[in-house]
Amino acid sequence: MRIDVLTLFPGMFVGPLDESIIKRARESGRLDLEIHNLRDYTHDRHRTVDDRPFGGGPGMLLKPEPIFEAVEALRREGTRTVLLSPSGRVFTQPVARELAELPHLLLVCGSYEGVDERAREVLMDDEVSIGDYVLTNGALPAMVLIDAVTRLLPGVLGHEESAADESFSAGVLEGPHYTRPAEFRGMKVPEVLLSGNHAEIARWRADQARQRTVLRRPDLLRSGSSAPDGE
Repeated sequence: MRIDVLTLFPGMFVGPLDESIIKRARESGRLDLEIHNLRDYTHDRHRTVDDRPFGGGPGMLLKPEPIFEAVEALRREGTRTVLLSPSGRVFTQPVARELAELPHLLLVCGSYEGVDERAREVLMDDEVSIGDYVLTNGALPAMVLIDAVTRLLPGVLGHEESAADESFSAGVLEGPHYTRPAEFRGMKVPEVLLSGNHAEIARWRADQARQRTVLRRPDLLRSGSSAPDGE
């Protein structure tokens, strides 16, 4: 998969995308990732990317000229251009799966008070928000999206079932997990996990996942998701 990121702050991406799973995905060739500075698509000596909004109001808007030039230079056949902004659809695991099926993502990081509406209307195929809160710019949301999508690419995770078994993939939160020792400071691992009965273990995990979801995120169940059946 190819991911291009258009941002005013390319330095923010140094480090987070050079570690762990994303690093391995890049080294193996499963993820082709490039970060682009929006200022490189300006032509004045001040490398201007923003200006005051018509009609007044606080803050600055990203100008259309550099965004149009950058997107038109970077997109190709099969590209989905995604604007990271608070007004986008909420980023969820199903959205991550949808995006992971695409050959090329071009992520445009919003900044300041947003982008000129003409760039939004003409250039953007999609708009995504990672939550209902305010961040300084779209760099962190882009990193979140890249991480979630990269994990779903074939061959990226060590175990092919890992992505399917994690929270939200089955529409519920993950249940509790335990490892050695079987008893620690008087706290014992549930007997069913030591039984070797894989069918019983699966049913227990499914039940625990549903209980945890009811307590912590009942909205996931109300939205129509269902717990795994344990089989």
